[in-house]
Amino acid sequence: MKNWIGIILLFWISQAFAQDEIFRIGVAGLNHGHVGWVFEADKRSDIQIVGIAEPDRALAERYIRAHGLSMDLIFESLEEMLEKARPEAVTGFGTTFAHLEIVQACAPRGVHVMVEKPLAVSLAHAREMAALAQKHQIHLITNYETSWYATNEKAHQLFKEGKIGDARKIVVRDGHRGPKKIGVGPEFLEWLTDPDLNGAGALLDFGCYGANLSTWLLDGQRPLSVTAITQQLNPADNPKVDDEATIILTYPTSQTIIEASWNWPIGRKDMEIYGLTGAIFSDNAKQLRVRMARGYDGFQEEKFELDSRPEPFDDPFSVLKSVVRGQTQLGAFDPYSLENNLIVMEILEAAKESAASGKTVFLSK
Repeated sequence: MKNWIGIILLFWISQAFAQDEIFRIGVAGLNHGHVGWVFEADKRSDIQIVGIAEPDRALAERYIRAHGLSMDLIFESLEEMLEKARPEAVTGFGTTFAHLEIVQACAPRGVHVMVEKPLAVSLAHAREMAALAQKHQIHLITNYETSWYATNEKAHQLFKEGKIGDARKIVVRDGHRGPKKIGVGPEFLEWLTDPDLNGAGALLDFGCYGANLSTWLLDGQRPLSVTAITQQLNPADNPKVDDEATIILTYPTSQTIIEASWNWPIGRKDMEIYGLTGAIFSDNAKQLRVRMARGYDGFQEEKFELDSRPEPFDDPFSVLKSVVRGQTQLGAFDPYSLENNLIVMEILEAAKESAASGKTVFLSK
């Protein structure tokens, strides 16, 4: 009996130690403007960058110097980094086109992956990534800034509680003045404005947010149809890609309108949910309003000032660690989830087709 007790205690001690063990992260690419987030995460006691795959030596040296790290972390290829550094998970901070290559290298080795939004440049890439993740039983999650927003979580909670009744219209607006005008680095600008490496312009870069949030709010419903209009309003800065996109998704009992732009005078990431009896306005990361209808055009408004989301959802690397370690199980259509983001890619692919043809695209059942 004592032997069994000892074995059980040893098991629980080993499990506790595994949960507290430092989370070893590999970084694939450095030419994404959001890569600074992973260097900030590296300052934490529970996360460590163990290898960085970046063939551009000058770019690598710039980041290594800026963050006081060693060039020993740099590897010319992802395969070499995976073999020598042995990360538990890899975060993709290169081109969107490279996301497939990351999963192709990581999945057979049992290494989990988190990429920056969107999941892929195309639906074909996304489906191949999903098949590899499922075959090799790795987690493949997609990081959106709006997934950190306490306002979006509160909006989802209130909506699901029936605060404003059934949804009739969801409006999501995202974007800024454009990559060049906001001063992104040259290595980021080069591929953001390349239709092959980014998949499109504003349509993919910011259209993915609305598709992701709509899919989450509507419990994974696929739209019946997708209609999109794209324009190139600033060809001098964006000669190869669209910089203005409006996407309309129709569902059996509602519509979603996605306004993605590199021409907003003020950067924005906001969402509006209109129900039968009221509306929820997620104005930014921490400010939310609920308006309940009164008469024809009157309303009673309640305002919320929210703090950051609770751990681990206050930080994408905490989410990645928690999911990989089995401490958090994402909902079926959580914004980070593969299930959600496959639908996002289906929507974006249909939007590109609609914009090119000038016709509404009806999704197959």
